[in-house]
Amino acid sequence: MMRIRLVVAVGLGVLGASSLGGCGFIPMSGPSSLEIRSEQASTLPFAVVKLDARAVEVLQAHEPNVLGGVFTDRRPPSNIRFGVGDVLAITIFEAFAGGLFIPTEAGVRPGNFVNLPDQAVDNNGNISVPYAGLVRAAGRTNVEVQNAIVERIKNRAIEPQVVVTLSQQRTSLVSVFGDVRTPVRLPMPATGAQDRITDAITRAGGISANGWETWVMLERNGKRATVPFANLVSMPSNNIYVQPGDRIYVYREPMKFLAFGATGLQGEFNFDAWRINLAQAVAKAGGLFDLQADPGSIFLYRREPRDVAERLGVDCSRFAGGLIPIVYNVSFQDPAGFFLATKVDMRPFDVIYVANAPQVDITKVLNFINTAVGTADSGVNLVNDIYVARLNSRLR
Repeated sequence: MMRIRLVVAVGLGVLGASSLGGCGFIPMSGPSSLEIRSEQASTLPFAVVKLDARAVEVLQAHEPNVLGGVFTDRRPPSNIRFGVGDVLAITIFEAFAGGLFIPTEAGVRPGNFVNLPDQAVDNNGNISVPYAGLVRAAGRTNVEVQNAIVERIKNRAIEPQVVVTLSQQRTSLVSVFGDVRTPVRLPMPATGAQDRITDAITRAGGISANGWETWVMLERNGKRATVPFANLVSMPSNNIYVQPGDRIYVYREPMKFLAFGATGLQGEFNFDAWRINLAQAVAKAGGLFDLQADPGSIFLYRREPRDVAERLGVDCSRFAGGLIPIVYNVSFQDPAGFFLATKVDMRPFDVIYVANAPQVDITKVLNFINTAVGTADSGVNLVNDIYVARLNSRLR
């Protein structure tokens, strides 16, 4: 019986240790609520923020400004500048006939102008204009090329004026490809209203999948940024102007979040909508498992920009980088917790974790003790039976 007492004593010790914070050998689906709230981390530090009315207000005032944050120049593109391969149409006017380009007999025809053959900008960036020679065109606007030609011929032509336009635009293009109806290379508008990201996608026929499962990646000058298509529609700061040379890749990838712990279901779940809130996400994951979940320990894991974390009251001095790991805690024991959860929008790849109720872990320890005691008791009974059998055999 000493063996049973020893097992019971060890079990009670384990029970005491487990009541102070997670026990390593007890099967669990994640950390205990005590470990999270105490911000215990073996490698990566994180901050815990209580989801109250003030925190919700901060989050509602901030939306991920991905494209606008990476590409900070939000001005419309400047005038189109010609590049190698562009084909230019050149028209030269003179004040009256008898000049350099307009013969005397031309006075009987309407307009004193001549259309030169289209000129392609050569590999050296030049075009060739009669009596003006080689004129630099690459990197210049149409007005700059016009002025350069006038400067070359003004002493020979009669009050010349020049009009230069794009006949074939082969540079300053925007590529839109991927899950759009008509992948295309679009010329930048030379004048008038400038295109934004959604305008360029529309000119490519629009997206071919549902908006809530479509992503848009913009590549510009070696930089890349990706944003859900929904954010382009709901956040004007992300719907920036396109620039010459931009590459817009549209692809399909359903927005997802992860759920672990004492939820009815665990795994990866699609939004299946433009946006969902935290309460809807918990419901999608099957709600709370009634026999296991601690309704006061619902946690949302995500990374927030440093300025948002500071507005939430997080001490960011112990964190490096621009994104701060934050764990939001909301309680469904408080009736107001449900209202707060409906005001927090989920973001792609957020993680929801619901901790076990403390008594669940205690029950696991007690079951372990009962199993250990039962095993030891069976062992003692077996030894007693063997001893009695041997004793009886000797008495015979």
